[in-house]
Amino acid sequence: MRLQQNPDSDAGEMVELEIEGSVMRVHMEVAGPPEGPRLLVLHGWGASTELMRPILTGLSDTFRMAAIDFPGHGASPVPSTGYGMPGHLDVIRGVLNLLGWKTYGIVGHSNGGRAALTWAADNPEGLQYLALIAPSGIRRKRSLKYHLKSWTARILKAPFLVLPTRMRDFGLDWVRHSLVWRLLGSSDYRALEGSMRETFVQTVNHYVEPLLADIHVPVLVIRGENDVAITHDQVTRLVDGLKDGGLHTIPDAGHYAQLDQAGTVTNAIRSLASA
Repeated sequence: MRLQQNPDSDAGEMVELEIEGSVMRVHMEVAGPPEGPRLLVLHGWGASTELMRPILTGLSDTFRMAAIDFPGHGASPVPSTGYGMPGHLDVIRGVLNLLGWKTYGIVGHSNGGRAALTWAADNPEGLQYLALIAPSGIRRKRSLKYHLKSWTARILKAPFLVLPTRMRDFGLDWVRHSLVWRLLGSSDYRALEGSMRETFVQTVNHYVEPLLADIHVPVLVIRGENDVAITHDQVTRLVDGLKDGGLHTIPDAGHYAQLDQAGTVTNAIRSLASA
């Protein structure tokens, strides 16, 4: 890994990390008192450090925080190749090694929560707690509309699966670039192209249920009462699967509870860190 400037300064820095075998540039911002307890801040899909700004502002009097923009998000350039959850973990590992942090907590929003849970299952050393805002990674109960789209996609691909390899690959690529296929995808999928579309597909298909029993640190799950992206059922099943999990529901807040009720969220993180 290579660093362009001083990793422990309070200004935003661009670092180069090896992520799934490719070197990618990652924007990192460090804030708070140098001797404060360490806190890694991870944003969600399609977001950036800017949407975690209330966390940085609200806790900068006490915590030494590092916030990162995952490749293709915020100030981090779009990479030439896609990456999945192993790449998210490579970013976390690279930043922690760069900073030399031995003990730390993690705050993760949405997909940042998914990455934090995955990291915690296999990397317990030094990790003290997780504070997760509307974390993703738990399968949502599927509607009839979802199942209809899924079966339509399978039917579209079926004729090409019996062809020789070259013809099959050409046909499947044509299907994936067709208008019908794009309409079957989510709005997030349709808005993406190239390496970030590949990254999205790899990332959203990573689920954390099998990992929960291997997480031994305290986990606080924070959910806005009005969140429509992550349901109450999802966070309840997440907390129930953890050995030391708790749920804090915030009234008058949606998927971005850190924006809607910043003080409540930062107070909850302080309480968890001091427990």
